[in-house]
Amino acid sequence: MKINRQWYEDKVRACWIGKNIGGTMGGPYEGKPEMQNISGYITEKGQPLPNDDLDLQLVWLKLIEAKGIKSITPALLAEYWLMCIVPHWNEYGTGKANLKIGLLPPYSGEFENEKWRDSNGAWIRTEIWACLFPGFPKMAVRYAYKDACIDHGLGEGTYAAMFVAALESAAFLENDLRKLLEIGLSFIPENCLLAETVRLAVDCYDRGIAFVDARNAVVDKTKSIGMFQAPANVAFVVLGLLYGEGDFKKSMIHTINCGDDTDCTGATVGSIMAIMNGMKAIPEDWRDHIGDSIISNTIAENVIGRYPASCSELTQRIVTLLPVVLGTFCVPVTYTADETEYKEKPICTDQLSIPTNPYTYDEIADLVHTKVRVEFDKRPILAPMESIKLTVTFLNTMSAPRTLSLRLLLPDGWQAEYKRHCYVPHATTGIPLSEIHWSAQITAGENPEMINRIYLEVIAEGQPVAGMIPIVIMG
Repeated sequence: MKINRQWYEDKVRACWIGKNIGGTMGGPYEGKPEMQNISGYITEKGQPLPNDDLDLQLVWLKLIEAKGIKSITPALLAEYWLMCIVPHWNEYGTGKANLKIGLLPPYSGEFENEKWRDSNGAWIRTEIWACLFPGFPKMAVRYAYKDACIDHGLGEGTYAAMFVAALESAAFLENDLRKLLEIGLSFIPENCLLAETVRLAVDCYDRGIAFVDARNAVVDKTKSIGMFQAPANVAFVVLGLLYGEGDFKKSMIHTINCGDDTDCTGATVGSIMAIMNGMKAIPEDWRDHIGDSIISNTIAENVIGRYPASCSELTQRIVTLLPVVLGTFCVPVTYTADETEYKEKPICTDQLSIPTNPYTYDEIADLVHTKVRVEFDKRPILAPMESIKLTVTFLNTMSAPRTLSLRLLLPDGWQAEYKRHCYVPHATTGIPLSEIHWSAQITAGENPEMINRIYLEVIAEGQPVAGMIPIVIMG
C-alpha cells in the first residue's frame, strides 16, 4: 500500500491543531447548560488550554510505542490508565476505583457506574485510533472499544467512541459528511440512544428546522440522562457539522453554542473537519492564535516520561508509527510522493469479537497462542452458597490445533463443576477463527469475602507458556 506522506502528514497535523482549537475555544463555557453566543477565542494568543481529551491519547501513544499495537488490550490500557492518568472524577474515578479492586474491563466500566457509563470521557479520545488506522474504520472501532470500555463498559459512552472513531478514520478517504455519518452509525446498535440522537440531528437539518430548535430537540430527547452525557453531546457535534455546511468557523461556533460539554464537542468537530480537509480547512487567523503547543495537566509525567510537546511532534511520531502499526496487520506500507493507493486491508484473524454482555472481563490474558475472555451469566456478586455460571472464550491465534488443560483455583469453601479439557481447532489462513467456549458452574462458600479472587490455570499441551487467568467475584 502506498501512502503519500505529505497528504497523510497534513491530515494528521490538522487533526491535532483542530482539536486544540476546539478544546481551547470551548473550554471557558464547559458545563453551561444554556445556549451560548460565542464568536471565537476569549483566551490569550499562543496559549492553548490543557485538555484531558488530548492528554489521554498521549499516554496511549507512549504505550503503543513501548509495547506495540497488537499487545493493546483493555487490561493493558487499564494498567497504563492507573499508572499515568491523574484525574479521579466522574467515569475516570469510577473506572479507576473498580480496577483497583480487581474488576477488569469492560465490567470495570459497568459496576456502580450507572451515572457515568453513558458520558463523554471516551469518544473525546478517539483520534489516536483514527490516525493509526486511516481509512480502516473497522480497526479504529475495535481499538476505540478496547479503550472506552475501561470506564464506560458497554454503555452509550462506548458506542459514542466507536461511532466517532469510525467517522474520523473514514474521513481520511471520504469527505462526504452524510456518508461518514452512515459509516459511524453502521458500527453501533441501531436502537441505542446515541444512534437515535444522531438521526434526530440529521432529520432536523433535512426538514429545515432552525438550528436553535434542532439543538433544543436534542436536549429534550436526552433530558432524562442529564448533562455531560454522550448522546446529546455527540449530536451537538453532528448539528455543528451539518448546520456549519463545510465552514470551519461556522461549524465550530454552532457546536460550542449548543452548550454542555463544550471543550469536548468543540475539540471533536475541529478534529473531524481537519481530517476531512487537511490544514487548508483551518482558518489561518485561528491557527495563528492557538499556536502549536500541547499543554497537559492530567498526565503523571514522572511515570510516563517525555510526551510530545507540540502538535508537530505528535504528528511526526504518528507518521513514524503508521507503517509499523499497519505492517503488524499484514499491510505493508510505503511512503511515497506519488498518489495514495489503498490496496490491502488489515487482517484480524486473531482478534476477539466485541462482546455484548456487560458482565465480561475481556482479553484478560494473551497466552501467545490463545486469547481469553471471561463472561458471567449475571452480575458477578454472590451471596453465601449462591452459584454463578462463567463462560470462557478461547481464541487460537496460531495455525496448529491444541488441547487445553484447565483447573480452577478457588477460595476456601468454594466449589466448581467443569470439564478439565478443551479442544481448540486450528486457524485457516485468512479466515477468522471460531471462538471456542468452555463453562464452569461456581458456588460460593458460606462466608464469601468482599473481593474473592479465583484463578483459572490454562496449560496448552506441548506449549511452554502456561496461563493463570484472574477472575474476581464480589461477595
